[in-house]
Amino acid sequence: MRLSVCNNLVRTIVRRSSSLAMRPSTAEDVDKFAQYHPTVLTLKRLIDVGVENTSAATSFLFLSKELPVRLANIMKEFSFLPEKLLTMPSVQLVGTWYEQSFHDILQFTGKDSSVGEDVLNKFNETLDQMRNRHSTVVETMAEGILEMKKDYKDSAEDVHTASCIQYFLDRLYANRIGIAVLAKHHLMLFAKMQKDEHCIGAIDPECDIKSIAEGQLN
Repeated sequence: MRLSVCNNLVRTIVRRSSSLAMRPSTAEDVDKFAQYHPTVLTLKRLIDVGVENTSAATSFLFLSKELPVRLANIMKEFSFLPEKLLTMPSVQLVGTWYEQSFHDILQFTGKDSSVGEDVLNKFNETLDQMRNRHSTVVETMAEGILEMKKDYKDSAEDVHTASCIQYFLDRLYANRIGIAVLAKHHLMLFAKMQKDEHCIGAIDPECDIKSIAEGQLN
């Protein structure tokens, strides 16, 4: 139901000058990478990267292609947010973070497995900077919604708009988690980050999800 309502609203939205402004070359690259779907990954596959002695170069090649796809897909969806929300300063700020991260990662795309240690180290630095840049995406988007509700009180009562925004936020946060896990997993395996002896990269194979969930409810 939410998807249907959102799709109906999206079809009525025209990209206006208030859309997230991107450099022409960046917009073209975003259109290119947004045509592809993110790779479906499982925890087992991530663990295998750590236990099968996958090289840093192999992981680098995968992420240098995968991360632009994931970033581009969510960047395209910003354009379909209601104009009232899209113009809010906090939402614009989040948009610039994604554009900067996309631009930073894109400089590594197209390299081959013969990359040297200097490139791999620079890539690790870029991943860490991206993680720090996106650390407050959730809070900043929430601030943007509060800004919209303050400036446009009627928006809080618009069921269609609220449904479309929630649909976008669900996708944004899922996208953010996926990118964060991939980046941290690579850094934990191949960069000089403090490692947990119980983990394989960013994954704890012995994690008891049920007990953690129950602990949060108590």
